[in-house]
Amino acid sequence: MAAPATTNDDVDEGAETEAPKKGGKKGLIIAVILVLVLGGGGFAAFKLLGHTEEPQKNGSAKKEAAKKEPLLPARYVTLDPPFVVNFEAESAVRFLQITIGIMTRDVEVEKLIKDNDPRIRNDLLLILGNQNYASVSKLEGKEELRKRSLDAVRTVVKDSGGEAAKVEALYFTSFVMQ
Repeated sequence: MAAPATTNDDVDEGAETEAPKKGGKKGLIIAVILVLVLGGGGFAAFKLLGHTEEPQKNGSAKKEAAKKEPLLPARYVTLDPPFVVNFEAESAVRFLQITIGIMTRDVEVEKLIKDNDPRIRNDLLLILGNQNYASVSKLEGKEELRKRSLDAVRTVVKDSGGEAAKVEALYFTSFVMQ
């Protein structure tokens, strides 16, 4: 009896199934080595070129670092009672009543604001009483008044030994003109 004849197709199939197994192990080893070499090289480049232990911080870098730190909750100081001033408008006497809130995140600055309430109120009354009806009746005039008032509060805080920049905002929580 003659042995069954084998075709080239049968031989090729057997060769194809064995070749990927041998090449697969080699390919896997090469891939792992390649990943390790590239990863190590990338890490070395990062350490040598892109990363320093303590970079010299300029103004913008300090601001970015401050942004990354978690912010403390806002603390509001309301200046009570509301401010009431009179001013002339077209030969008539007008009244302006404003309630002001000051925002900080620093407990010491909050204490400085409260301790210096009489001086802050005085400075704000001088600013508010020096307004005219035409300017404070417009949004731009109100915003300018708010900025001037914020600067006055920051000046008092700075003069009292605090950090002026920690007075973050000043808000008009009530604004009534008659």
